[in-house]
Amino acid sequence: MDSVDPLVDRLLDSYAAVGGINHIDGVNLPSKQVVGEITRTLLRLLFPGFFHNDLVCGQTIAEVTRGKLGQVCTELGAEITKSLEFAPPEGGGRVDDGRDVVCAFLGRLPALREMLNADVQAAFDGDPATTSLEEIILAYPGLEAIAVQRLAHELLGLGVPLIPRMMTEWAHARTGIDIHPGAAIGPHFFIDHGTGVVIGETCRIGAHVKIYHGVTLGARSTSGGQQLRGVKRHPTIEDDVTIYPGATILGGGTVIGRGSTIGGNVFLMHSVPPESLVYYEERSVVITTKNRDGDGLVFEI
Repeated sequence: MDSVDPLVDRLLDSYAAVGGINHIDGVNLPSKQVVGEITRTLLRLLFPGFFHNDLVCGQTIAEVTRGKLGQVCTELGAEITKSLEFAPPEGGGRVDDGRDVVCAFLGRLPALREMLNADVQAAFDGDPATTSLEEIILAYPGLEAIAVQRLAHELLGLGVPLIPRMMTEWAHARTGIDIHPGAAIGPHFFIDHGTGVVIGETCRIGAHVKIYHGVTLGARSTSGGQQLRGVKRHPTIEDDVTIYPGATILGGGTVIGRGSTIGGNVFLMHSVPPESLVYYEERSVVITTKNRDGDGLVFEI
């Protein structure tokens, strides 16, 4: 190309005509690359010795931790400041400095480590193919996606816009697991295999829940668009539930009762009582008690 000037002129005309995907002369937005690097550093703080390139030992752990915390304070504080300038908090809170938010966030890391310790144990207890806790932390995409979501959920609860979703999408790209930062997930959570899992924003998941690849916990419909913002659109999964591969559970009013098992490829928009077993049989969805007492429910398809 002899000159790019004609193309520059055409693109400038496009910027003027199609303004919805421009961000020119606005506030500085958070950087996708920097947010990804911060997320990796946070994983190193949560799992010391696992996400580092070099060996971490008892003699250096304090120095390493101090350095990583200082790095996060500076970098995440700057990115949070950008995000708050873009979407200031309601009520006119401070937007000139994200350090206060970072301090509150980092103060929650010890409690998050306790949750993640239970998640790692859930994976070990639930998967006979694994040989060690170390293998789970190093190799299981479900654990990484859960760890990032738990971090992002805390930031979202502190009123930080943009960055929590950027973090979970960073994990989504790496793992194939899409968990919205708004989802509330209890302890001892295990995603086995993980590819294709989708967990929506308003989903509520209890303790000791296990789900497999290809599971969708979604909304019945999003045709209402922005009018549905803030509405409970995704299901509630109570404690001790197992959901097998390919199952789709939809709707904000759908509740999967405690101790239930949802079979593979089940499509469900109905609540089920505790201790239910849900599976396909001769083109029907069958819901019955696990001990086979009672008549159960049958939904024809």
